[in-house]
Amino acid sequence: MSAPFTGHVFLGMSVDGFIARLDGDIAWLTGGADENAGPDDGEGGDFGFGEFVGGIDALVMGRGTYDVIAPFGEWPYQGRPVHVLSTTLEPGADARITVHRTFDEAVEAATSAGYRRVYVDGGRTVHQFLRAGLVADLTLSRVPVLIGTGHEQSSIHAVDVHDRLLAACLK
Repeated sequence: MSAPFTGHVFLGMSVDGFIARLDGDIAWLTGGADENAGPDDGEGGDFGFGEFVGGIDALVMGRGTYDVIAPFGEWPYQGRPVHVLSTTLEPGADARITVHRTFDEAVEAATSAGYRRVYVDGGRTVHQFLRAGLVADLTLSRVPVLIGTGHEQSSIHAVDVHDRLLAACLK
């Protein structure tokens, strides 16, 4: 599949390879209730996430990812269009997002809007973009914490990911 935009993936994961606890909790990654307690790359930074988000035009994420960030006190993607893939979320349920029922519908919306760089987030959504050949780079940031058990980012293993694609930042 071709599209006039490129997809970009940024994954934060624990040293033991998890992207979330089994219950979906990512407080270890975001700092939870303490906004200043998020991961620190040792240089007072956020592993490049802020810069990454600053360089994207829009986001496409899955429903599970949306459900994790929806309750955040401060919307992390202020000023950026957010598209959510969901077959159950009602359109208009959240004014901050646009709901799409299918992958193809989301790709068409991103194309029609003229986006150039799209942040792709969420396991199944990342997998769909990878399979369609729409991911230009994949950044993996290892956060110095062990959470023991949780959800792995298995979607990057379900598709051959070639060296030219990986812009891995293992910090």
